[in-house]
Amino acid sequence: MTAMTGSAEKLIEVRDLSVAFRQGERELLAADRVSFDIKPGETVALVGESGSGKSVTALSILKLLPGSARHPSGSIRFKGRELMKLSEREIRHVRGNDITIVFQEPMTSLNPLHTVERQIAEVLELHAGVSGGAARARVVELLAQVGIPDPQSRLASYPHQLSGGQRQRVMIALALANEPDLLIADEPTTALDVTVQAQIIKLIKDLQARLGMAVLFITHDLGIVRKTAERVCVMRQGRIVEQGAVADVFADPQHPYTRELIAAEPKPDPAPLQPGAPAVIRADDLKVWFPVRRGFLRRTVGHIKAVDGVSIEVRKGETLGVVGESGSGKTTLGLAILRLISSQGPIVFMGKPLQGLKFKGMLRFRRDMQIVFQDPYGSLSPRMSLSDVIEEGLWVHHPGMPKAEREERVIRALVEVGLDPETRFRYPHEFSGGQRQRIAVARTLVLEPTFIVLDEPTSALDMLIQAQIVDLLRALQKRRELTYLFISHDLRVVAALASRVVVMRHGKVVEEGPAAELFARPKTDYTRALFAAAFNLETAAEGVVAQ
Repeated sequence: MTAMTGSAEKLIEVRDLSVAFRQGERELLAADRVSFDIKPGETVALVGESGSGKSVTALSILKLLPGSARHPSGSIRFKGRELMKLSEREIRHVRGNDITIVFQEPMTSLNPLHTVERQIAEVLELHAGVSGGAARARVVELLAQVGIPDPQSRLASYPHQLSGGQRQRVMIALALANEPDLLIADEPTTALDVTVQAQIIKLIKDLQARLGMAVLFITHDLGIVRKTAERVCVMRQGRIVEQGAVADVFADPQHPYTRELIAAEPKPDPAPLQPGAPAVIRADDLKVWFPVRRGFLRRTVGHIKAVDGVSIEVRKGETLGVVGESGSGKTTLGLAILRLISSQGPIVFMGKPLQGLKFKGMLRFRRDMQIVFQDPYGSLSPRMSLSDVIEEGLWVHHPGMPKAEREERVIRALVEVGLDPETRFRYPHEFSGGQRQRIAVARTLVLEPTFIVLDEPTSALDMLIQAQIVDLLRALQKRRELTYLFISHDLRVVAALASRVVVMRHGKVVEEGPAAELFARPKTDYTRALFAAAFNLETAAEGVVAQ
């Protein structure tokens, strides 16, 4: 392991941190003698695969480990003060004032019953004694800083009324409210599109320059590490296997795992469109407008045009990529095509019109039209075993199927996604993020569908697992002649899978065409800006054209 940088000026010093969790009769070591430093104003990135101990290390700094954690040991010194020995009352003064944290999933971190204003104002009042009009003004300022459009109008919004990107920006506003010395950012850009990622990274770097704030950046995106961090620590199985200056580690990685991580980026190899392939699904002038109601009588005063006149066609065996910023209408389009939300405009699946069909009429099409959601944690019921999760669709669509055949199909689906069938009686929490996403794919495959909407299926996964899921989807498509609508803000993954791409903005299609051509020669300013935020255009063109 590369030696730590020596310096008398250290904001935080972590030495030999070890954390174990009780699992049945045995203990699992989640962090194993972890040691690193962070200087004032410095950004240190913590990278590694799911379950490597990154988040456990971060939570240990603020003593936020769950009750199942056993025997945290070692030393964590902040400005020379030992945090491991602080009482709960003492550590509360550190949290929110000196050290703050932004979590990966804002929907579970924000209170669904409180408005945006109340949640941020509460932090200001508790830690800075700011209330009333001064608090409101500061909340508006913070929302503006993190890129919330028209922040004044969002004060009364609840978390469910915001997009995923907007919720994460609110979380960052909460963390930055009292201008901390250290910001722990635990995968803060995972659910955000590339342009918003760039905005958030720029915001954090600007605040660092103004406040001298240090950042511990936990991420699986090595591109973000290159853009943000001065030093990087690579973790595997609870240990830091390599650390050093970002330029040095990326140019000459010493540990085999670091080399594997750097080489894990998905390679462009989309399924070619077969000449004369029939259209599996087609939508013409599709519209999804949500009414805006105001006043005592809740009259409709306008509409949010989530999807506004979109026409697309996906042919048998191809992958159509749909890209755009958060709130551009990508997911709404996918849900509308599957008739999971109301829409206007004709939708034709395998030559059969779907528009106007009620629940029973749609039921016969459901097994052929499936979806894999973004969040492998939230899309699986924690109360159901793996076998129950996968065979649930069979109960709905094949109620008379014998038990032995159902079990055989479950086993076959698990084998197909690379999971051990012997694990089928375990529960979702016993699997890693990548394994849970494989379970979600198996749940879809068990019904033997023709068309699958993939809604950000890799965004919550580290790069090694991303590459594995991309390879899995590619192999399944070839083996089963599957047709995909692939929704993603990760343009590198889209380049790896999609043969054609649709670019959306404000509910409309601004550009579409063959992936190689679109990545090489984008025609609109918006598309060029979107691609430039993810990678420079030369690299994009080389990567996709090289296929």
